Amino acid sequence: MIELSRTQDEECGDGTTSVIILAGEILAQSLSQLERDIHPVVIISAYNKALKEALDIIQRISVPIDVKNDEEMLSLIKTSIGTKFVMRWSDLMCKLALQAVRTVAQEENGLKTVDIKRYARVEKIPGGEIEQSQVLSGVMLNKDITHSRMRRRISNPRIILLDCPLEYKKGESQTNMEFSKESDWQRAQDIEEEQVKAMVNRILEFKPDLVITEKGVSDLAQHVLVKHNVSAIRRVRKSDNNRIALAVGATIVNRVEDLRDSDVGMKCGLFNIEKIGDEYFTFLTDCNTPKACTIVLRGPSKDILNEIDRNLADAMSVARNVVFNPTLAPGGGATEMAIGVGLQAKARSIVGVEGWPFRAVADAMEVIPRTLVQNAGGNAIRVLTELRAKHANGENSWGVNGETGKIVDMKSYGLYESASVKIQTLKTAIEAARMLLRVDDVVQAVRKDREQNQGPPPEEMMEG
Repeated sequence: MIELSRTQDEECGDGTTSVIILAGEILAQSLSQLERDIHPVVIISAYNKALKEALDIIQRISVPIDVKNDEEMLSLIKTSIGTKFVMRWSDLMCKLALQAVRTVAQEENGLKTVDIKRYARVEKIPGGEIEQSQVLSGVMLNKDITHSRMRRRISNPRIILLDCPLEYKKGESQTNMEFSKESDWQRAQDIEEEQVKAMVNRILEFKPDLVITEKGVSDLAQHVLVKHNVSAIRRVRKSDNNRIALAVGATIVNRVEDLRDSDVGMKCGLFNIEKIGDEYFTFLTDCNTPKACTIVLRGPSKDILNEIDRNLADAMSVARNVVFNPTLAPGGGATEMAIGVGLQAKARSIVGVEGWPFRAVADAMEVIPRTLVQNAGGNAIRVLTELRAKHANGENSWGVNGETGKIVDMKSYGLYESASVKIQTLKTAIEAARMLLRVDDVVQAVRKDREQNQGPPPEEMMEG
């Protein structure tokens, strides 16, 4: 069950509670089918047909959404965080999530990609107010320049990104060198300096304002760069360097000798370093059409920031799902009730034993609206009867108001969820039930060291 929730979170970022409740209810309904001596293969076959029918119902009752319409998108995202800690700042969080997803969304050759984990980084800075949180049109790093005399603020900088050290190359294995006289030792040191100067001079040919490398920068290299008014940042993480490359339009170079003009990034509007609290942060902002962004979260404590981060991740996942599949399904248990009523109607046309498991799935679907009514302190039997009657008349958008426990039209109430979440929830829950139904028996093994210290195994295991 934990794996179900984890899978749902990774795929959709929402619906983790729903999938657990639904899977548990389907398994509970499956037990009564097994007690009727219905073979597991027959139950699994009926579940497959029920899933197909349920997906068709979701497609039928779903409505399209204009991804470019801010009002519709913000309303959808607000639904996903309406029960979470950040509800008080829902307008701000919805805007942050939508802005971040739109920044990292890419489309090449008709293929859409929205990689939130790699290209939308969340930086949590304790202190300040939650309202100060923002999405930067660029990248922020927890780094400072390598030399105190380097520039801390540059407008429209030329940026070079490296994946190699600006220092003397050390031997791959242990090396012994013998010097017969002092001049040889001096010559060896001169060669080291010449190598470093040659690398730096090669970089300076491209007139950069800022050099960022994933490796180290020697004191000599810093000295030469300072003389030419070039700032440098060292030991940047690989993931951060990749995001900088997407934001500023640069290409990461593995060898200084391979540098070309096209590798220099020039899409950054401003480079500056600020001190927040006791730490220095590098900002590469005002980027022209960045493909990566940084979400800066401010708050009074680390615990609150971690909670905001989790809620924001859910909101971004919902926005990402809609970019891939721009359809919405009514919330408040309306979709589940529509599936339940539709499957009950379909079950009447099924002849034979398969009709029972079909009805079992239909009954299991009602657990979502029933739970909503019970959590609101309403009368579950009366409300579900009213809701069932509405759906039987074809009014598929009616669901449960989670605050009052009464039925309401979700169209007028404005409560919609991503159809992708509903589809994934159904698939995951029914697949889990099918997998467990295929298990005939469980054989328990006892470790040898425990076997010596404990008595014989239970009689039930001996008989098995």
